[in-house]
Amino acid sequence: MSDQSRRTFVKASAIGAGSFLLSQGIAGVSNSAEAKMQMTETQSRGSYTMERVSFTNDGVEMVGNLYIPDGLTQPAPALPILGPVAFVKEQSPVQYATRMAREGFISLAFDPRFHGESGGEPRRYESPQAKVSDLKAAVSYLLTRPEVDKDRIYILGVCQGTNWAIQATTEDSRVKALALVAGHYLTKQTADEYNGGEEKTLARIERARQAKAKYEQTGEVEYIPIVSLEDPNALLLPKPIYEWYIRWANRGPAWNFHGLWENRITAMSEAELWTYRVDETIKNLNKPTLMVHADKAATGPVIPKKIFELIPAKDKELVWLGDKIQFQFYEEPETIDKAAINIAAWFNRHV
Repeated sequence: MSDQSRRTFVKASAIGAGSFLLSQGIAGVSNSAEAKMQMTETQSRGSYTMERVSFTNDGVEMVGNLYIPDGLTQPAPALPILGPVAFVKEQSPVQYATRMAREGFISLAFDPRFHGESGGEPRRYESPQAKVSDLKAAVSYLLTRPEVDKDRIYILGVCQGTNWAIQATTEDSRVKALALVAGHYLTKQTADEYNGGEEKTLARIERARQAKAKYEQTGEVEYIPIVSLEDPNALLLPKPIYEWYIRWANRGPAWNFHGLWENRITAMSEAELWTYRVDETIKNLNKPTLMVHADKAATGPVIPKKIFELIPAKDKELVWLGDKIQFQFYEEPETIDKAAINIAAWFNRHV
């Protein structure tokens, strides 16, 4: 998708949604309502206001939604949110951003470089170091906002975003505390379990390295699906994962609120994903850390507890939400509410 297409996406979404409702004869939608949807980029939600924002990193524009609690009388705590692999902001980040805003936190859900409405080439490149850098840039942006308490900056990572949230927190002195939700913690054990054994993991890494060499030599980008029931090269093969993600590939005026998620990822991304070792990075994590997980969340019940034990920070807490499954942490209101309440309480303890 071109940069121009990304810049006009929200306006097109509003126009398309209005046109769709009008074409279906939905009562109460008029031309004036359609015009309002075209022109309004800041919307009141009652307990918070959402403002579309942009900031840059390495000269690339990134686009986000900033959720600001209503009625602020003094600077408020703030946090950027990073979601699962190849996510867009309209997925789990917005679920947590809205809840955290209701809890009094200025929350930033944004598209990292190469994804969604943000710029960067090649598209759908999943780079750990780029995401860590983007998180730091998001922190820098929040610190420019007059509403933000400069001494209360936190980070929230969800699913695979926990890995990059951990690294960014260890590297950025401006971040005071961290929360990790349903983490897909990248270790050798994780890679081999997801890929069906060490041999298959190594084969995927080698294929990815060849794709990267090809890109560097020719500029040609090879892609694989993120999910598929037919292509064994897809990044995520289990059927339940396919069933959840494939809905986000829907396009058209009725589905533009899904954002710009695409069912593809650069093949070379796997070389960086399956070789990342969060169990090494986390040994440098000395800041207050909350981990929220469950029996059937990503990486199961064993790996997260091992990761938690590796955290050297004395100030840490593990909240276990029974047998919740991963997708409940993405969209079930009750599960997300429980996580958000625990996260808000944790951050409020660390001023």
